[in-house]
Amino acid sequence: MGFKIIILPLAEKEIDESIEFYESRSKGLGKQFLSYLKSYLKVLKTNPQLFEIKKEPYYRELTLVKFPFVIIYEILENDVVIHSVFHTSRDPQRKP
Repeated sequence: MGFKIIILPLAEKEIDESIEFYESRSKGLGKQFLSYLKSYLKVLKTNPQLFEIKKEPYYRELTLVKFPFVIIYEILENDVVIHSVFHTSRDPQRKP
């Protein structure tokens, strides 16, 4: 059974800004980032419990390998709620 992915507005904004940033650096890199991110979302859709709770009571983190981001999410029944796609160079105190 697959989980439903719900991307909250903050995470959507972070994704859009990251795509724009990468695209401004190199044509096609923004699309590559989005494609790569989607592959990680597929993992969360099928097995979000693979990744441990990093911040109590329920926030989990999935670190991207090729890009410096962490997907911060929680599992609510049959939904995976994406709270942030957090750039790892940002202040960790600002993580949700």
